[in-house]
Parts: sequence; structure tokens; C-alpha cells
Amino acid sequence: MSRSRASVSSKPARAAPVFAALGDPTRLHIVARLCEGGPQSIARLTDGSSVSRQAITKHLHALARAGLVRSERAGRERIWQLQTRRLAEVRRYLDRISDRWDEALDRLRAFVEKEQR
Repeated sequence: MSRSRASVSSKPARAAPVFAALGDPTRLHIVARLCEGGPQSIARLTDGSSVSRQAITKHLHALARAGLVRSERAGRERIWQLQTRRLAEVRRYLDRISDRWDEALDRLRAFVEKEQR
């Protein structure tokens, strides 16, 4: 197995928690809000939402377990912020998978064109 293929196949276990966390619409919405608005308190993340503070807190903890967010205490509140390094890591994983698909499609295209001659 080539080195690049080994690196792709060794990452699913590390990337899976991120995909599982982002598979929930509420958590995906929270990540989008943190991307757009920067670090925010639970109160701010709850504003304009039909989701309770308790539910937002539960979702934030799930995102934290996946390494996507972290919090810091600011007075009586916790301020939550996105961990962009974790998102970048998963994006690189997806880019490697995409590259493998592109290579496979190029091989298939070359084979089909060769057979048609």
C-alpha cells in the first residue's frame, strides 16, 4: 500500500467523531454561528433559537468531545469558541479522499478512452 493511501486509511477513527458531531442539525447550526459570530456565550447561542439553554449546553459538550469547540470562563459565563485546527485536520482528510477519487476517475477515463480506440 502506498504511503498516501495508508495515511488516508489511518484517519477514519480520528475523523469519525467530528462527522458524528456535525451530523446533528443543531450542532451544525451552532458551529455555523460560531464561525460567523466568533466566540459566544450559551445565552447568545440560544438567542433566536427554539432550543433551550440546557439543550445547547448538551450539544456544545458533544462538540467539545469531538474537539470542535472549547470554552473559557469569563466571569459567570462560559464563552465557547470554535477549534479551527480540528476542522482543518478533517478537511485535509477529506481532501486526501477526494484526491484518491480524482486519481481513480482519471484511471477509469484513461481505460475507457483506450478501449474505445
